[in-house]
Amino acid sequence: MSYYQPGILATPVPPQARHLFFTLESVEALPAAIDKLLQLVDGKAAVVGFGESLVRALGGRIDGLRAFPAMAGVGVDNPSTQHALWCWLHGEDRGELLHRSRAIEMALAPALRLVQMTEAFRHKAGHDLSGYEDGTENPLNEAAVTAALVGEGVDGLHGGSFAALQQWQHDLDGFAALPAEEQDHIIGRRKSDNEELEDAPASAHVKRTAQESFAPEAFVVRRSMPWLEGERAGLMFLAFGYSLDAFEVQLRRMSGLEDGIVDGLYRMSRPITGGYYWCPPLKDGYLDLRALRIG
Repeated sequence: MSYYQPGILATPVPPQARHLFFTLESVEALPAAIDKLLQLVDGKAAVVGFGESLVRALGGRIDGLRAFPAMAGVGVDNPSTQHALWCWLHGEDRGELLHRSRAIEMALAPALRLVQMTEAFRHKAGHDLSGYEDGTENPLNEAAVTAALVGEGVDGLHGGSFAALQQWQHDLDGFAALPAEEQDHIIGRRKSDNEELEDAPASAHVKRTAQESFAPEAFVVRRSMPWLEGERAGLMFLAFGYSLDAFEVQLRRMSGLEDGIVDGLYRMSRPITGGYYWCPPLKDGYLDLRALRIG
C-alpha cells in the first residue's frame, strides 16, 4: 500500500482533470469538513494539498510550507493567489469529474468555499498547446520518488510532498506568428523532434530551468496539463518536490533575478495565479494528518 498520494507520481498525466481551490470561511466548521474530506479522497483519483493558512487554522505547522511569494522579476510579474486548500481530481470523463467536484464542494461547506475551478486535459502524448512536448527532463522511477517526496521525518511527514502551481495564459496567436526557428529558440528545443538545441540563446526555457545547473540541483516532478476557458488557454503548471526550494530557485532564474536574463517563455505566456500546498502522505488508505495532530 502506498505511503504517499499515488496521483503525485502516476504517469502519464490523466486524460481529464479538475483543479479546485478553496478559501477558508469558518474555522469552527473545519473539523467536520476535514472528516468528510478524508472519506472522499484517496490520493490517487484525487490529490489534496493544504495551504499554510489552513494548516495554521488547524493548529499545525509544517516545516518548509509557506505562502506563494508574489515575485516581481526583470519586467515580469509572478502573482500570488494563495488559497487554503487545493484538490486535483483525475479521471477520464468530464461529467464524472463534475459530480465528484460537486460532492467535495458540498462536503466542505460551510468551512471552505470553492473560489476557483480550472479544467485541464492531456494534449496529444503530453504536449503543451504551443505544440512542444512537456516534462521531457522529468526525473523517473526512484529519482522521481527522491525529488518529489519527503524521504524522512516524524509520523505524518514521511511520504508527504510540496506542490507548486502556476496557471500560465498563453498568447497563442502571437506565438504562432513567430518564425519556427524563433519559436524553437524560446523553448530551446526543436518542435519537430523535441531535440535540445545546442545553439539556443541563454534565455531559452530549457536553459533557464536546467535542473542540474543549480547548486544544489533543483529537481522537481512536473505534472502540468493544458487548460482552456472560452478564448483563453494555456498551461496549468504543477510541480511536486520534497521542498518548495527547487521550484522557487527556478522561478527566480526564469524571472531574471539571478543574472538579469529573463526566460523566453514570458514572451509567449504569463502566469496569472500562484500557490504552494503541502500534500499529506497516506496511512491505511487515508490522508495521514498526524503531522497536524488532528488525525
